[in-house]
Amino acid sequence: MALANENYLKTPEIYCFDDIDKRVNAYKVLHPTAKIIRLGVGDVSLPLPGEVVKALHYAVDEMASAETFRGYSPPQGYDFLIEKIVKEYRSRSILINKESVFVNDGAKSDIGNIGHVLGRDNIIAIADPVYPVYENATIMSGRAGIMLDDQKWSNIVYLKCNEETGFKPELPEERVDIIYLCSPNNPTGTALTKTELKQWVDYALDNNAILIFDAAYQAYVSRQDVPQSIYEIKGARKVAVEIQSFSKSHGFTGLRCGYSIFPEELIVYSHEGEAVPLNKLWGRRNANYTNGVSYIVQKAAEATFSRKGKAEMSAMIEYYKRNAALIRKQLMLEGLKVYGGVDSPYVWFKTPGGIPSWKFFHTLLYDFQIIATPGIIFGQAGEGYMRFTGFSSFEDTVTALERIKNQF
Repeated sequence: MALANENYLKTPEIYCFDDIDKRVNAYKVLHPTAKIIRLGVGDVSLPLPGEVVKALHYAVDEMASAETFRGYSPPQGYDFLIEKIVKEYRSRSILINKESVFVNDGAKSDIGNIGHVLGRDNIIAIADPVYPVYENATIMSGRAGIMLDDQKWSNIVYLKCNEETGFKPELPEERVDIIYLCSPNNPTGTALTKTELKQWVDYALDNNAILIFDAAYQAYVSRQDVPQSIYEIKGARKVAVEIQSFSKSHGFTGLRCGYSIFPEELIVYSHEGEAVPLNKLWGRRNANYTNGVSYIVQKAAEATFSRKGKAEMSAMIEYYKRNAALIRKQLMLEGLKVYGGVDSPYVWFKTPGGIPSWKFFHTLLYDFQIIATPGIIFGQAGEGYMRFTGFSSFEDTVTALERIKNQF
């Protein structure tokens, strides 16, 4: 008799954003002509930048010729892309070497899979509210324990991250081993300053802990005191894995490409106390679990580092940031409590009168034909809050804000 991995049965059968789609599709059946505006799921709306498209076409042509055809990618990624990533870090006075960089098919994959190279006895800490993959990956790997009465898991430490803390996670009161951090944050749009992030690095150094730093939205950072990389903080290379993505900065949500940094200084330990570079374990994992990201996609990613590619990226970022700023401004004019929208494409806001998240989701959908993301899907501390994104078109964003003007 073949047995299931029952840890997978402990997660919701329907991924949270699929639940949103089901509800929206039910509405569309009853209102087939409604003009629905999506300010919910964090998918981009602008087409791929010109330099990326040019690189894709060129790479496809290469694959059509025997002389320039490429087969399997190196598991770590092609040198032409890795060298560009290393150079970009060095332009910001951050020294990393090629052996530390691993190209992936988007940040989500490495966030979910990093548990493969970490011991099952580690104590995991996540914020609440939080990007659901952090918690679900912990549950699926068998590390979460049992569900408690408050809908939290017994073996996960939930970091305080609410209105009282400005929706920035607080340091744990107990000792933990692995900490997921996201800055700028999904879902709340808040970002940790250098001083705040240094506290986390110092905690990790003092407790032999590891920070899994999700920097997928680093390109949206506006303020000087907010780091775009955790390695701007002294000592971070000894304690942090940084996970980056081309999805929200360059429109690669459909292409799928990102990269992770595993510094050679980052050490984990066996039960016998043997020191093991995490970099080596991740390299071993990649060699056995992946044949790499396609050559075509990696060539497209390389194009984003050219002078024109960077200019196109900046224009794309500014487009989405303008949308987020408009959303933030209008919600504040409505008298709502608002977070994010400055260093992030996400705007997190408190529902009028503390209306439950799903109820307000349906109000926005049925009364205004606008889709938002209910805060409750990000954790219990997200109840009574919603997330809007700046990833819709400018025209749709303006229309949506006109619909809700003076309504709350």
